Amino acid sequence: MASEKHNYLSAIDIFRDLSPAEVSEIERTTTMAACHTGRVFFAPDESGEALFLLKKGKVQLYRLSPEGKKLVIATLGPGAVFGEMALVGQGMHDAFAEALEEGLICVMSREDVERIIRWKPVVALRFIEAMGRRLKEAETRLEEIAFKNIPARLATVLLRLADEKGSGNLVEGYTHQDLAEMLGTYRETATQTLNSFKNQGLIEVGRKRVVVLNRQGLEAAAER
Repeated sequence: MASEKHNYLSAIDIFRDLSPAEVSEIERTTTMAACHTGRVFFAPDESGEALFLLKKGKVQLYRLSPEGKKLVIATLGPGAVFGEMALVGQGMHDAFAEALEEGLICVMSREDVERIIRWKPVVALRFIEAMGRRLKEAETRLEEIAFKNIPARLATVLLRLADEKGSGNLVEGYTHQDLAEMLGTYRETATQTLNSFKNQGLIEVGRKRVVVLNRQGLEAAAER
């Protein structure tokens, strides 16, 4: 019977073209470990010596300005792969990766990743596809910050997070500070904008919880 780790690796997109026997070979070279909230997996200018495969939990990729202001690049969920940019690029990380909650990860060494890429070129293609999606998402966030005002950016973020949950109307697990960092603004500004949306009847706000009451209205706010 296949192990839990084997089943998880088989479900990861970059390994989808591999046979069960090939996945078993990868399984023997990976380690699975628990990670605690707040764990920093890597930081800027550190060498990329490992690839991380997220099985459970959430991980945030972010950068810090010279003044210490945090800007979130991506929030990753189960099934995500991170650390690949340093492995196949310049060899150095350009962002922080931090666990937002208790989780479980698989770790592959740089040597094992390079061996798999040489052994199975199709895996390299899946890496390229994953990096392309990550780059597209980063470009989209940059465009939002550059061209949209705070209410439009917040409405866009709430809609995206609600869609990620599958319901289309619930965002939970994020503080006002978390939302502010996704917008590239201050917590007070995010709170004021949330309250404005609440007063307009667009959302309902609770502790680390936002319910979308008027999706059409929120979509209109995102386009302003």
